[in-house]
Amino acid sequence: MSRTKPVVIGIAGGTCSGKSSIANILIEEFRYTKSINIIKEDDYYKDQTDLPMEERVKTNYDHPLAFDFDLMTEHIKKLINGESIEKPTYDYTVHNRSDKTEIVHPADVLIIEGLFALYNKEIRDLEDIKIFVDTPADVRFIRRLQRDVIERARTVENITEQYLTTVKPMHDQFLEPTKQYADIIIPQGKSNTVAIDLLKTKINSIFNEKMI
Repeated sequence: MSRTKPVVIGIAGGTCSGKSSIANILIEEFRYTKSINIIKEDDYYKDQTDLPMEERVKTNYDHPLAFDFDLMTEHIKKLINGESIEKPTYDYTVHNRSDKTEIVHPADVLIIEGLFALYNKEIRDLEDIKIFVDTPADVRFIRRLQRDVIERARTVENITEQYLTTVKPMHDQFLEPTKQYADIIIPQGKSNTVAIDLLKTKINSIFNEKMI
């Protein structure tokens, strides 16, 4: 008996738009009836071991070139084909990949979550449902400010400078245009319960179609 292809869901959106919150809602919704895994794009920042710290901090982490899309694509294809992967993890405190990896097994639902989840065409073509979380820029900036101060030990000055020089320009140039590829646009993130309920219904309908 052949293995059923998983439902692959891409969740994109600007920094601190609520992508992770949407992913967590879906994980909670389906974890009792389906196996579900998530691939976080942040874990696929390129390895910078060959660069000194003073050079790593200069990297534009909001540019598509900061990501290893080739490895990410390879891993997604393996999971779709029923193979487990050894996924990298990222350490924000050293601006580099951690020496730890995680084993990810195939699942009924595979969520791909990150800024550019809809940017790379090869990855986008693997996704059954493409989502863009559309949250106002001022809300996203405040959330990023709070997160980076508390979780990443960065200063307000550093966060603000980074936002104005790279985060916002890269969002406008590379990320915002990917909204055109979305099947579902969710304004205001997890507070939009109507959109989330519609998303759950769509996922269930795909499962039902697979069972026919």
